[in-house]
Amino acid sequence: MMAVTSSCKEGNKIAMDNGKYVRYTPEQVEALERLYYECPKPSSMRRQQLIREYPILSNIEPKQIKVWFQNRRCREKQRKEASRLQAVNRKLTAMNKLLMEENDRLQKQVSQLVCEKSYFRQQSQQQAGLATTDTSCDSVVTSGHQHHLTPQHPPRDASPAGLLSIADETLTEFLSKATGTAVEWVQMPGMKPGPDSIGIVAISHGCTGVAARACGLVGLDPTRVAEILKDRPSWFRDCRAVDVINVLSTGNGGTIELLYMQLYAPTTLAPARDFWLLRYTSVLEDGSLVVCERSLNNTQNGPNMPPAANFVRAEMLPSGYLIRPCEGGGSIIHVVDHMDLEPWSVPEVLRPLYESSTLLAQKTTMAALRHLRQISQEISQPNVTGWGRRPAALRALSQKLSKGFNEAVNGFTDEGWSMLESDGADDITLLVNSSPGKMMGINLSYSNGFPSVGTAVLCAKASMLLQNVPPAILLRFLREHRSEWADSGIDAYSAAAIKAGPCSLPMSRGGGFGGQVILPLAHTIEHEEFMEVIKLENMGHYRDDMIMPGDIFLLQLCSGVDENAVGSCAELIFAPIDASFSDDALIIPSGFRIIPLDSGTDASSPSRTLDLASTLEVGTAGNQTTGDRSGRCGNSKSVMTIAFQFVYEIHLQENIAAMARQYVRSIIASVQRVALALSPSNFGSHAGFQSPPGSPEAQTLARWICQSYRCFLRMELLKHEGTESILKSLWHHTDAILCCSMKAPPVFMFGNQAGLDMLETTLVALQNVSLEKIFDENGRKALFAEFPQVMQQGFMCLQGGICLSSMGRAVSYERAVAWKVVNDEENAHCVCFMFINWSFV
Repeated sequence: MMAVTSSCKEGNKIAMDNGKYVRYTPEQVEALERLYYECPKPSSMRRQQLIREYPILSNIEPKQIKVWFQNRRCREKQRKEASRLQAVNRKLTAMNKLLMEENDRLQKQVSQLVCEKSYFRQQSQQQAGLATTDTSCDSVVTSGHQHHLTPQHPPRDASPAGLLSIADETLTEFLSKATGTAVEWVQMPGMKPGPDSIGIVAISHGCTGVAARACGLVGLDPTRVAEILKDRPSWFRDCRAVDVINVLSTGNGGTIELLYMQLYAPTTLAPARDFWLLRYTSVLEDGSLVVCERSLNNTQNGPNMPPAANFVRAEMLPSGYLIRPCEGGGSIIHVVDHMDLEPWSVPEVLRPLYESSTLLAQKTTMAALRHLRQISQEISQPNVTGWGRRPAALRALSQKLSKGFNEAVNGFTDEGWSMLESDGADDITLLVNSSPGKMMGINLSYSNGFPSVGTAVLCAKASMLLQNVPPAILLRFLREHRSEWADSGIDAYSAAAIKAGPCSLPMSRGGGFGGQVILPLAHTIEHEEFMEVIKLENMGHYRDDMIMPGDIFLLQLCSGVDENAVGSCAELIFAPIDASFSDDALIIPSGFRIIPLDSGTDASSPSRTLDLASTLEVGTAGNQTTGDRSGRCGNSKSVMTIAFQFVYEIHLQENIAAMARQYVRSIIASVQRVALALSPSNFGSHAGFQSPPGSPEAQTLARWICQSYRCFLRMELLKHEGTESILKSLWHHTDAILCCSMKAPPVFMFGNQAGLDMLETTLVALQNVSLEKIFDENGRKALFAEFPQVMQQGFMCLQGGICLSSMGRAVSYERAVAWKVVNDEENAHCVCFMFINWSFV
């Protein structure tokens, strides 16, 4: 601190404390705090300007204000760090408790296996010794073993007492799965428990049906957790509806509900599933809240629900949620999903979809925990996100997109869908829907004056099998290279905009695609799903029937692009919107869904790894997963489902149907061509590394970046270049690295993963972010003032400051380094920036 000698004569003067520290009046502190939130790091010119603009600060020297802002930033950083450490400590404490419980469960499992081994060895010895004298021992052993496996149940019926008996048995069986050894659980491939992970995830080994189990920590109280999870349609994307048929109260304060649930079919090649369930909600003696479910069937003499048309009745074995209050707030939750999805009802090639516990874990079990974590974050950080919308509104929009796509894929008759006759080939299925419920509010008007009016919706859908193509890579290509398969004049507008007459595809027009700009809107905590707005530019030059030239917009939902996520479903769903679309606007989605058909991961040996603590080593799980994936990709299969919806005038149905068939067939041909190009046989030795795309240009740029850094700053940018490729090391560098072109205005041309995270953008959308836009006024002044150093001495250093992401969020960085990147001919190619210790404010 600076020593200052003055005395406090008036209220706005500076008081002294033994001539050592500067003390400020409450009014001065209030003014400085207000200024701090406007600009946490003012430049010297800005500090002098503040003294002139605020008379209350007139007696404070600029250096003293600089010291105050330094101390304020330090306190803010310490406060954030303390809060972060407290949160991490709570997570570690809860995770340690879960690991201890998992260890106890595994110890019980080992003890049980030892006892069973000893028992069977003893019985085998007795059988060998008595085989010649008494053969009745076989029946004794067999009957005794059967009695052990199938205990006698009390009779049950549809009366309250009978339902309570079923509920108590369901509770017992569920708890034995959640915390005991009723099911042999093996660790979910690729999942690593830790304070920042979703939790501990396991799948079943050798049990009836498919089963998955997860344990995790969420920052919500148990009652709220149970309320969210019981509303299954709000978070389970495959759930069409849950109807509560009857509710009974039990004497112990619990509740029994009779439910009828319908699930969408994930593809056009399989029928949908429904369940007739009993759900029991109760509180245990230790204060834990339990919600458990099971299917009711005729063998239990309970109430029954007749079969529904177009649905296959599946069975839910005892499943549910064990929710325990956590010390310091929040809840520890155990989730168990155990189902028999009747795989006999689908073609043999699709049976892995219904026999994969890994897929069940990804789509249901982990989805429940992710939804809870998302809501917990929204409550703790209730900020307005992209386009002025709150997170809950964006979640509702993503739910509408997913639900609309599922409705199109399934085409239920009770929703008004009817099938059109085929044209002789059975590759494309056409459905039409002109019901009032479907058409309500469908007359939209886009901001460019081009109307979209229709009286019916036509859906063209198809499914295809893909061989040797990782779903994440294929979906990422479809998202980033829309012009390779899409025709914006068709799927971005309603078919009502297409002129009557013989339909020909405008895709043949060279260069007609106006350009795609991806505008990030929102993403989930773990970035497994993100929503964005796609702006298709200059469509007025492409279509001569638009009233006014302009851009058109698509709301797009993308998920499953993580290659390391085993068994995940990849989706790309989009719908045309107005530039100022409302939260309750009707959206007609189209898109793609790719589901892996590999079930080999579920056949894991129980000895694969039962030591959960071993996966806490950094990099172990991820490296193992990558190796496993690259080893399996040679014979991987997946099923892709394509569904496109068009709004049209009913009198144009014949023309629109012909156009839709032709258009979807052209998309299938494009996807097949892309899939062939992306097959692992074309990846070479770099099959395990697809992010960022390992093109020769990117490899060369990464080499130039590191060489130029070494040349101008006399230091190494990467510490271990020899262990892996330079591009991969640069991509995973902890600091944000961004390359900027040298043209005017300068725009970004490359960024590593941290750089894209800082700017909240993607590699495709990065080129639309200019250097000037991310810096505030002070940052731009400092940049332009010192930028000539880059061209003269090859590098420059910038003090810490504030910049803005593409979504408008403030990002603080400790310091930044910029250096000139030269090519092999030593000519200036671009300028590279490295933002050190950045974080969102």
